[in-house]
Amino acid sequence: MSDTRSVPLYCPYCGEENLRPSEAGHGSWDCHACARVFTVRLHGLLAKAVLR
Repeated sequence: MSDTRSVPLYCPYCGEENLRPSEAGHGSWDCHACARVFTVRLHGLLAKAVLR
């Protein structure tokens, strides 16, 4: 797996694309349109049996 940031394409709250990496921590992003901070994080993978 890669240690690089996953870049979101748009804000999940307002849909705007004016995003910058946040100083709040790894994977956190600032939306300059709605002034929210959100985090992109991988929680895990599905089991192979579920992927049919």
